[in-house]
Amino acid sequence: MTKKPLKRLEYREVFYDAKHWNLLNNLRAKAIRVMEALEKFRLEAIVHGSIARGDVTEKSDIDIFIPHQPSSFIVETALEQAGIPIKRRLVVQATPTYAMKAYIELGENTSVSFSLMKMRRVEMEFYRFGGEATLKDLKEGLRVAGVDKRLMLIEPTKEGHKESTIIGCEEYVAKKLKISVETVLDRVHALLRRDEVGRTGVFIEKELSDDETFEKALKKIAEQNPAVRRRLTSLS
Repeated sequence: MTKKPLKRLEYREVFYDAKHWNLLNNLRAKAIRVMEALEKFRLEAIVHGSIARGDVTEKSDIDIFIPHQPSSFIVETALEQAGIPIKRRLVVQATPTYAMKAYIELGENTSVSFSLMKMRRVEMEFYRFGGEATLKDLKEGLRVAGVDKRLMLIEPTKEGHKESTIIGCEEYVAKKLKISVETVLDRVHALLRRDEVGRTGVFIEKELSDDETFEKALKKIAEQNPAVRRRLTSLS
């Protein structure tokens, strides 16, 4: 079941047991393997979400993101040469105002994504809002603060983490995570609305054929969809 935002004030400390630490280490090891494969081709990546924060569960996804717009050919070559099989490739655009992104699904709840368009500040800060960690961070065992889908701020401690609601504390959270208040308010609005009306789907989601590149797919979609064309050129 999807975790829902907590609208009431709440604070608690969570202590991890040996099973939790083992799960976190295993998930991070899988992320490190993919990120090392990308780094060999000079593709710096981050892992974001619970893997970065540390509050993982058995259902945690390994979401790896390349902040800059790389060549999809280089990304796929890096994965293939490391012996990491690609299960599916998709282009996804959440809304007409958000950048379209490439998603490479690797199986086992693992994916590599990157933007196909220039991203706005609020979109870039989305990753830091949820918590982002570099390959160096993972190798050093560092965990970072970030907000989960319940709108709880997760702050790592030596024994686990402490968590508190961000509702009514948006300015503090923005300062803590070194992002804009606009980004915090945007995510609060989006997650509370999802809680009220449920998932509304995405604007565009298309699976690529074997002989199709992400760049060609974007070009074709932009030719057919005026909203995509506008978004493609709006920040150029």
